[in-house]
Amino acid sequence: MANSSTNGVEGDNETNFGFRRVPREEHAGLVSSVFESVADRYDIMNDLMSGGLHRLWKQALIDWINPQPEMRLVDVAGGTGDVTFRFLERLESATDNDDTTSRAIICDPNGAMLKVAQTRAIDKGYVHGIEFVEAPAEKLPLEDRSAAVCTISFGLRNVTDRAAGLEEMHRILDFGGHFFCLEFSPAVAPILAPLYDTYSNRILPWLGEHVAGDREAYEYLVESIRRFPEPDALTTEMQAAGFGNIQHRMMSGGIVAIHSGWRL
Repeated sequence: MANSSTNGVEGDNETNFGFRRVPREEHAGLVSSVFESVADRYDIMNDLMSGGLHRLWKQALIDWINPQPEMRLVDVAGGTGDVTFRFLERLESATDNDDTTSRAIICDPNGAMLKVAQTRAIDKGYVHGIEFVEAPAEKLPLEDRSAAVCTISFGLRNVTDRAAGLEEMHRILDFGGHFFCLEFSPAVAPILAPLYDTYSNRILPWLGEHVAGDREAYEYLVESIRRFPEPDALTTEMQAAGFGNIQHRMMSGGIVAIHSGWRL
């Protein structure tokens, strides 16, 4: 299940959209159409697709972050806000204070996903605690060194220019800032690979069709996982973007990994 392809190299006018090669200028629009289609059912689908395991994976991410009062989070490709809300909830628990003003920014290129996040924020009582920014990872409208922690969860594989996105997330981190990427991995343990392949190729598209009403969207999501680099290859990309002290933790038999890097 090794991956030998990237999201394009310098001078390459095409990039991967699942198993297809598409013009780079069309990639963002194609990805956006996927998430516009499933935005309203995205959280339900996450539960169905992972059997609820995504909650444990995100909790492991928050445990590693260990939110502290001085931290400011930028959640890139933050989608419906799951990681941000968990961060703020842990922060409130740690500080015994519900003042979360200016503590978190959710950036996402898809307005439909951000609208879901905004609705969820209101429902959770975060009226002033979160900023919402519609922007792609490659062009974050944020100041240099403005974040203590930057996360991207299940979103890096959808970035058109992964190298540019990693460089941007490095740029916005303060010195000593911590970057985390939670992402599906193609490096599934061999003993699980046959079952995982069957589940991915047959069950997930069926769920996409019957629950989210969009089979093709979930076929793309499965294909994008297969195209994502193996952990060691992503480490090399993170090093090229300027990150140091890089490590990763595999979970659930290699189905997902948390990648960690620092701005030194």
